[in-house]
Amino acid sequence: MGGFFGAVSKRDCVLDIFFGVDYHSHLGTRRGGMIIYSKETGFQRQIHNIENTPFRTKFENDLRQFQGNSGIGCISDTDPQPLLVRSHIGLYALTTVGIVNNAEKLVARYFSDHGHQFMAMSSGKVNQTELIAALINEKPDLVSGILHAQEEIDGSATILVLTPDAVYAARDQLGRLPVLIGQMADGCCVSFESFAYHKLGYEDAYELGPREIVKVTAEGFETLSPPGDEMRICSFLWTYYGYPNSNYEGKNVEVMRYRNGELLAKIDQDRGLAQDVDYIAGVPDSGIPHAIGYANAGNIPFARPFIKYTPTWPRSFMPANQNIRNQVAKMKQIPVPELIEGKKLLFVDDSIVRGTQLRETVEFLYESGAKEVHMRSACPPIMYGCKYLNFSSSNSEMELLARKTVQKLEGDEGQKHLEEYADANTERGQCMLRSICEEFGFSSLGYQSLDGLLEAIGIDRSKVCTYCWNGKE
Repeated sequence: MGGFFGAVSKRDCVLDIFFGVDYHSHLGTRRGGMIIYSKETGFQRQIHNIENTPFRTKFENDLRQFQGNSGIGCISDTDPQPLLVRSHIGLYALTTVGIVNNAEKLVARYFSDHGHQFMAMSSGKVNQTELIAALINEKPDLVSGILHAQEEIDGSATILVLTPDAVYAARDQLGRLPVLIGQMADGCCVSFESFAYHKLGYEDAYELGPREIVKVTAEGFETLSPPGDEMRICSFLWTYYGYPNSNYEGKNVEVMRYRNGELLAKIDQDRGLAQDVDYIAGVPDSGIPHAIGYANAGNIPFARPFIKYTPTWPRSFMPANQNIRNQVAKMKQIPVPELIEGKKLLFVDDSIVRGTQLRETVEFLYESGAKEVHMRSACPPIMYGCKYLNFSSSNSEMELLARKTVQKLEGDEGQKHLEEYADANTERGQCMLRSICEEFGFSSLGYQSLDGLLEAIGIDRSKVCTYCWNGKE
């Protein structure tokens, strides 16, 4: 994933951009970057690795060197950015969020017209943002270039451009990610997360539609290319990686998660399941609000049987080595014995992707004396790796717990019946649940249904991307 923040003001806005980008740190763990523009000094850029040190810490010392009335910054889970680009369009800065699945094909096409080259990263691959810049530069101006790039890309690209006179914001073609504009008396900002600019004194001004391109200046904003009619906003914004204070398409993340937990509890109530557990708990951190909703609806006490120790290891995704990641995850789990020993516990997690760390959690709970461990997922079984935003991306879809279990149960034949396996009301669905319970040691397992998830989000179902669960684009 990733996030971005940009601002244009009649005053120096370096701190706005610094704090605005920092408020997107929950969306990425690899790179952070800022580019500031000043009429006196031009473009000033800095990019840092933030894998083991937060954005704020890495960039604090750079602030005294930055000055300017406009700028953009990003948190990136992919390539180093923002980039500074010089072309026939002019000198501009660019940052992107998304994924280009056909990158190699586009690079090869570009190379076929001899005399072009890209800077290669250590992996030999081309920086995705540089590739998008090359596509933009195939057209005579920014707007037509951005539209061209988005049409050529298989995947998605949400784009933020900084020029000497403005910030240009472009939401991806199907609006899989949000782009919001905030405004105050002396300027405007563009952000992925609305709460980021609320804390800086900006007020909600506008939310871009799918494919829309907007020019933002200190005086205001104007649409340069109108929004499209079709939208497929990512539902994981609400269930997992959106921050609790965030609102997307008018729907708050925290409120959605409470509602989602309530609907999960209703499923169990209707089936007479897990009604005699001692406590409902959330797998920290994003599973907690789903669990609160479940506990409130089920009239079962909410508790925190274990706490994540985050002062020294705030990032569960790092380091990259899987064995070390598992060890770090284990070290972070600090039990509360009085809430575990001899207790029947039901945990709600935001999702179950590969299940690697979940296995460690269950073992840890039984080792700490739990009598029963029930597990609920706030999402349906994930059957497909994301093609659009790098969420649940993997080397093989067979790394996904649900797909791996289907393969174990029925081999290649099972892959033809994924819809049945995802439905707990079918024989195949029940078989998958039993198999995972046996493998992980759950006393019971349940997934939110796709209908339940979409009901909890509460917007038109045709406007929500459900590819991870049903493979439908």
